[in-house]
Amino acid sequence: MKKYRIRVNGEEYEVEVEEIKEGGEKQTSFVEKSPVSSAPAAPKTQEKKKAVQSSGIPGEVKAPMSGKVLKVTVKTGDEVTKGQVLMILEAMKMENEITANADGKIKEIKVNEGASVNPGDILVILE
Repeated sequence: MKKYRIRVNGEEYEVEVEEIKEGGEKQTSFVEKSPVSSAPAAPKTQEKKKAVQSSGIPGEVKAPMSGKVLKVTVKTGDEVTKGQVLMILEAMKMENEITANADGKIKEIKVNEGASVNPGDILVILE
């Protein structure tokens, strides 16, 4: 038996793995011993929201990655400040906050909720 310490979703476990050599049944057993407390785990959250500030031309807010628009938090004509959340983009099961890259007024929203976007797609135009 070999002992390993693994981390799953921020929790550490000590496990024993038994390897059966040729001639016996070829299977590996996985025995959970007990959680090992090393350092206090960070509070669990369902999905973390990560702020992503679009780079590029001031006035254009572009998608920094591929994903799906979950929620648009502004509408045409709204006044926004630099860093304000404009929409939530889901990418790789993470929610990413897309923020304004400058102060301004929403001139046009180029995407709708549920839309799939690619890196570099224009999401919002500010004036």
